[in-house]
Amino acid sequence: MTDRKRTTGRRTRGKATAPDAGERAFLETYDPGAFPRPSVAVDVAAMTTRDGDLHALLVRRGEHPHRGRWALAGGFVGIQESLDDAAARVLRTKAGLPGIFLEQLYTFGAPDRDPRTRILSVAYYALVDADRLRKACAATEGVVLARLRTSWKGEAGGPVEALDPEGMAMPLAFDHADILGMAVKRLRGKLDYSPVGFQLLPPLFTLRQLQDVHEAVLGRRLNKDSFRRSVVTKGLVAATGEMERDVPYRPAGLYRYAMPEDA
Repeated sequence: MTDRKRTTGRRTRGKATAPDAGERAFLETYDPGAFPRPSVAVDVAAMTTRDGDLHALLVRRGEHPHRGRWALAGGFVGIQESLDDAAARVLRTKAGLPGIFLEQLYTFGAPDRDPRTRILSVAYYALVDADRLRKACAATEGVVLARLRTSWKGEAGGPVEALDPEGMAMPLAFDHADILGMAVKRLRGKLDYSPVGFQLLPPLFTLRQLQDVHEAVLGRRLNKDSFRRSVVTKGLVAATGEMERDVPYRPAGLYRYAMPEDA
């Protein structure tokens, strides 16, 4: 008897089984409105490095609540839509950015985060080439690239400020300062063990360019010799033997990201 039960469990493990008559009857009479349900939205922090700082794409809100404030590209999840599809859709339709690789960041669910009703936001982040973000902003009305400023060091976490080209703070909608802060914290935490820094660089780059990206994400200066020794020792980069071209200074060697199989 015991062996037969174990065998049956192995056969059905991981497979959906059809509901029996009792469950079908329950589902037919189930009232979805029997319990209060929150709405679900997605918000996307599309970020890049530019002029030595982290920047994020923001959209000016044209409707209440928080009309006139700046927000991440976001929207409600369709009833037949996956979270990933919803995030890709809002980035495409609101910011003109199709085909962007997105990674889920965190779920923000404070009861009072939105004055309309109880709304959960599943936040995503994306690392995008600076030129592509700049072109998206130029082509889409009400979309800007804002510089991010953190008041905390390392991976302590906390909200961040978004600054306009004059260095003035831009009012952010909802809890989007916290979402951006979580995205910065995630980037800083992953910088030493994942290829996130290389996603903001061309396929071939100099060590100076790589250091610029790390300094922009970390929000602090790094010692050049220590940084180069570290990335080389860890096997994160591979020299290509090529040099920079058409530069007004002494050309530097070009490197590429060393994929794990290169090790």
